[in-house]
Amino acid sequence: MLNLTSNGTAHTCNGATRRDFLQVGTLGAAGLTMAQYAQAKEAGAVKPGHDERSCIMIFNLGAPSQLDTFDMKPNAPSEVRGPFKPIDTTGDFQISEILPKHAEIAEHFSLVRSTHHTGAAVHDAGWQMMQTGRQFTGGVDTPHAGAVLSFLKGRRTDLPPFVVLPETMGRGGGNLPNGQAGGFLGKSHDPFSLMADPSKPDFQVPDLLPPKTFGEARLNRRQKLRDLIDDTVKDFEATENAALLDENFQAAYRMMTSTQARDAFDLSKESDDTRKRYGMNRFGQCCLLARRLVEAGVRFVTVNTFLTVFDEITWDIHGSKPFTSIDGMKNIVAPMYDQGYSALIGDLQQRGMLDNTLVCNLAEFGRTPKVNPAGGRDHWPQCFTTYFAGGGVKGGRVVGASDPIGGVPADRPVLPGDVVATIFHSLGMKLESHLPGPAGRPFPLVDFGHSEIHELF
Repeated sequence: MLNLTSNGTAHTCNGATRRDFLQVGTLGAAGLTMAQYAQAKEAGAVKPGHDERSCIMIFNLGAPSQLDTFDMKPNAPSEVRGPFKPIDTTGDFQISEILPKHAEIAEHFSLVRSTHHTGAAVHDAGWQMMQTGRQFTGGVDTPHAGAVLSFLKGRRTDLPPFVVLPETMGRGGGNLPNGQAGGFLGKSHDPFSLMADPSKPDFQVPDLLPPKTFGEARLNRRQKLRDLIDDTVKDFEATENAALLDENFQAAYRMMTSTQARDAFDLSKESDDTRKRYGMNRFGQCCLLARRLVEAGVRFVTVNTFLTVFDEITWDIHGSKPFTSIDGMKNIVAPMYDQGYSALIGDLQQRGMLDNTLVCNLAEFGRTPKVNPAGGRDHWPQCFTTYFAGGGVKGGRVVGASDPIGGVPADRPVLPGDVVATIFHSLGMKLESHLPGPAGRPFPLVDFGHSEIHELF
């Protein structure tokens, strides 16, 4: 992580000190060389055009029950179908009565009811797979889709290319990477994490502006520090490490001093009616902030519906404390989620942004076909629903199907690699291209056999 305001120092291999510099990771920590970086840029990994496309990924931590939301089974036995009734929508499908605002805008999104994976039924295993397209194996930390976009396309404006709201995921119980980092592409492609709740009256972005104790003169001095380096480290200045240090410093400095960046994060510029339409809660305001950031030039925004599956009400409906009950999902989680998502899609559509903004709603897995003895449902990666809007997606349709109890795909099975390939396809990236992987080996953008869900487009 960049640290623009510390009093730390950086040392070269011969012990010389770059006085009063910032703390950053080196190119070695990034796992690639500047030559490899340039090679990937020049290799045509990005299709011509499509540069106007952005993505908002809404990740539903805890995993919604497909049988109680988007894949209702009204003719199944009561222990399978659950307590909720299906309702008609403006699309060619029905969904649960607990998502009425979704029903009103269903012509804009399409469901994939046959998503599944073969990973462990633990939260962070699914987080990793669904956001990177790969299982965490052999110590290879695959980058998040947003980090890949950051690497291949870079930033458009003073704002970072990849942002996570309100903060990166917390504990998942499996002690695995959560999939929301730059991985082997390096920490320079980690997301900018807000680390604040935008629904709070005193909301500020902690890392956007320097501390009050860090004066403007001192900040300017650090910005110009490369002109004050000791003669003893001139050789270091010509190395690839120094080039990355300078690039990272300039990126952080540009954002910290940018009026454009401050304005993009300033929700007070929105009317009270707009903010209330999204919902005056953390998720709703994160959805509004995601729209503002995309509008200001951010390429990829991930909104975490919740921060962890512990110590808060989430989609993790095991039925008994400390987890959520089905009633808790109905009365607390679903209304908040329904309001925020529907407002986001409606706002993007009204502003003419939906065609160029892919909004994908993902989760780590689904829930068991049968209600458990506590009245909830447990982890189930064998089948669940994901859905997509905008970014070239045709709304109002269903891709794939589950069996009569929502337990396994019955038609058009879709894996995490296909989901990530769909995101890349919408953003104009060439699926057959490669990234510079660990030890400099070419690493395919998506594994062989995976491709976009073409029925969506």
